[in-house]
Amino acid sequence: MDKLKIALQYMMPKHLLSRLVGKLAAAELGMVTTSVIKWFIKQYKIDMSEAAQSEPEAYASFNAFFTRALKPGIRPLCDDDDYIVHPVDGAVSQCGSIKSGRIFQAKGHDYSALALLGDQVDDAKRFEGGDFATIYLAPKDYHRIHMPIKGTLSKMTYVPGELFSVNPLTAENVPGLFALNERVVAIFETEIGPIAMVLVGATIVASIETVWAGTVTPPTGKKVFTWDYPTEGPEALTLDKGEEMGRFKLGSTVVMLFAKDAIEEFADGVKPKAVTRMGQAFAKID
Repeated sequence: MDKLKIALQYMMPKHLLSRLVGKLAAAELGMVTTSVIKWFIKQYKIDMSEAAQSEPEAYASFNAFFTRALKPGIRPLCDDDDYIVHPVDGAVSQCGSIKSGRIFQAKGHDYSALALLGDQVDDAKRFEGGDFATIYLAPKDYHRIHMPIKGTLSKMTYVPGELFSVNPLTAENVPGLFALNERVVAIFETEIGPIAMVLVGATIVASIETVWAGTVTPPTGKKVFTWDYPTEGPEALTLDKGEEMGRFKLGSTVVMLFAKDAIEEFADGVKPKAVTRMGQAFAKID
């Protein structure tokens, strides 16, 4: 059955399906939308008591519900300055060292940091010998992405690609998954060096957004595009630790890359399959 699920992903028109679902998710259909939201809450056991608006009727579209805000203070930030924090609610897929430019994906599979970053050679060099962490966001999770540490945006890269599912089954069976799928790479300059926040698209992920550029995809591109940003002066964009930097409309994965010697160790309990909550201690800085 697992082999059949993977084979179907290779055959299905993933981009067409994702864009169709995106249009439906953005539609404001009154009671139909509310009914779908209620079904989704029940199906995935979503704790709406954490949401700023807990009633399904409060959301005009499924996208509005899916990217819902949380109540103020529901995700307190770790106040220890020696630690960076989890950027999202989700589960750790993998974390560890970048070895010989390769990132571990799952048993039997790895991929290159260079490919993940859209073949941007200079960017990849900045993370040689560093560390990585991959966090999977399930449908039930909160889908806004926050900063693990204060940082100033220096570059964004859009990388076209596939839209395979990014669930654990697919990660274990599709080689180089995160370097195959469509993604948006944001690089920030921080007190511990550069950090890459890679927002990976997936099947029926209708949109990837950032707070500075809005919707980056769709539409889907065919070429890699890059944008450079000033890191000093009035036009520099600096986001504080815990501040929102982007969001997914339907679930996906975030891959973080850190420079060599930026991280001393991951926090207690940070290991594959561990549940993450935005704002909790993630890694001790070196």
